[in-house]
Amino acid sequence: MSQFFQIHPENPQQRLIKQAAEIIRGGGLAVIPTDCAYALACRLGDKNATERLHRLRQLGPKHNFTLLCRDLSELSLFAKVDNSQYRLLKAHTPGAFTFILPGTREVPRLLMHPKKRTIGIRVPANAIAMALLEEMNEPLMTTSLIMPGEIMPLSDPYDIRQMLEHQLDLVVDGGYCGIEATTVIDMTEDAPELLRQGVGDASAFL
Repeated sequence: MSQFFQIHPENPQQRLIKQAAEIIRGGGLAVIPTDCAYALACRLGDKNATERLHRLRQLGPKHNFTLLCRDLSELSLFAKVDNSQYRLLKAHTPGAFTFILPGTREVPRLLMHPKKRTIGIRVPANAIAMALLEEMNEPLMTTSLIMPGEIMPLSDPYDIRQMLEHQLDLVVDGGYCGIEATTVIDMTEDAPELLRQGVGDASAFL
């Protein structure tokens, strides 16, 4: 049975943020709000929680997970970024973008694309997600909360609780979330490539 925390979307209660971080640090699998949609989240490098996430979403081995980071300095610890890329990233973070970048040695192999050695990275513009990242003092490993066979993420925390409470350790209710995904930009080549048009305006990359 999962915990269900109702956290204020603009002024997150620090007591609940602290408890949420403790659950995730202890190996918990959580659902958290972001600036686009609800996401499944667990601690970076937690093998058991990652395997549970794989089973829940029925993901294949080539799925690109996303590291949710606090800022660009944390992002650059886990992804290789050159100066021109850094300027583009700085102009579009925090925000509704996921950037595919070459991973550094700090990224567990379990999370990277097995052949390309890439990782998805983003900095969310969501007060709850940012407060949780600050409390964790490390990135969170995440993937959109899209159930097998569906194309849209779940958006109502009460529906999420009812459907998944026996498969999760925590549901963070941050209010109704959007149903659009992030815009995904592949930055592993010389020219950025739009992989998925989502909420973020990709015109500056093309």
